[in-house]
Amino acid sequence: MLKVQEIRELIKLVDQSSIDEFSYEYEGSKIKMKKHGEVKSVVEHVQQAAPAPAPQPVPAVQEAPRLEPKVEAAAVQEVKQEEAQDTSDLHKIVSPMVGTFYASSSPEADAYVKAGSKVSKDSVVCIVEAMKLFNEIEAEVNGEIVEILVKDGQLVEYGQPLFLVKPE
Repeated sequence: MLKVQEIRELIKLVDQSSIDEFSYEYEGSKIKMKKHGEVKSVVEHVQQAAPAPAPQPVPAVQEAPRLEPKVEAAAVQEVKQEEAQDTSDLHKIVSPMVGTFYASSSPEADAYVKAGSKVSKDSVVCIVEAMKLFNEIEAEVNGEIVEILVKDGQLVEYGQPLFLVKPE
């Protein structure tokens, strides 16, 4: 059975992600979360099948506080500028997995690339950490980094664009 703190962390991760539904089963325990306007978590202990009729499990419902998104005017303006910019001729380096984006190999090290950096196909441009494994992400194309689309330490989704590269 998961601990309350682990369930809270799961609720937090589901709330911050773009997924709408999450379910998890392990050793007879089942957790199912749905996100439709508010985040709810249902935890129930599933009894193993027995010849005698088993009593119905009583789900424990825990509601997470709904956080209101804070949108700053500068962020909205930045999004509008990104939409206005034509990126059809630029290559997008996307995240191959869900994880945490790191621009450098350690906090004291310089970033692998910056806007304006020249890269080759096998150049490491960042690290995506998933399940305590640090995965080096390569540029996949020769060119110049035009823009870095995520911040250091930010959670990224599978297929989320990380960099825009002007191919050579």
